[in-house]
Amino acid sequence: MTKPVPRTRIQRKNIALISEAALSVFSTHGFRGSTVDQIAREANLSKPNLLYYFPSKEAIHQHLLSMLMDTWLAPLKALQDDGEPLEEILTYMRRKLQMSRDHPRESRLFANEIVQGAPRIMDMLETELKELVDEKAKVIEAWMAAGKLAPSDPYHLIFSIWSLTQHYADFDAQVHAVLGPGHDDPFPEAETYLTTLFTRLLQP
Repeated sequence: MTKPVPRTRIQRKNIALISEAALSVFSTHGFRGSTVDQIAREANLSKPNLLYYFPSKEAIHQHLLSMLMDTWLAPLKALQDDGEPLEEILTYMRRKLQMSRDHPRESRLFANEIVQGAPRIMDMLETELKELVDEKAKVIEAWMAAGKLAPSDPYHLIFSIWSLTQHYADFDAQVHAVLGPGHDDPFPEAETYLTTLFTRLLQP
C-alpha cells in the first residue's frame, strides 16, 4: 500500500485557510446557501486554487463535519464511570456549554446538517455517536439503579443537555435580543441556571 505523500507547509496552511473560511460560510448560509465562490473569497484564494485541495463544496463540507465529530464527541467520552455521578453529569453539561461559547460556528454547522436530515453524516450518527451514547446511557442507568442519581431516562437526559447548552450557540441572536443590553455574555448565568436545574433533577 502506497503511503500518502506528506503535505507541504503551504498546503497545510491553505487547507487551514479553506477550512476556516468554509466554517464561516457554511455556519452562516447553511450547506445549500453556500457556494465554492463564497468560500474562495472568504479564504482569499482563487477558485482554481481552492479546487486543487477540495474538488467540490461537498468535499469541503464533509471534511469539516469529520473534524467536528471528533470535537463534538470529546465531552461525552470524558464522562467517567468511576467518578462522582452528579458531578460527572454537571461537568459534562459545563463542557458542552463551553463548546457553545467557544465554538458557536461549529455548533451551527452541525445543527444545519441535522435539520437537513443529516445526509452527509448519518453513518456517523448511527454508528460512532449511537455507540458512545449507548455506552454512557448504561453508565448513567447504573448510577440511577444504585440510588446515586434520581431516576430518569438517560437518553433523554443526554438529549436535554445537548439542547439546553447548544441553544446558546445555535440561537445566539435570539438569546441576545431577548436578554437585551447588559447581557453580552449569557454563559455565566446559563451555567448557574443549568447547574441548579440538573442538580434538582438528579439529586437522589
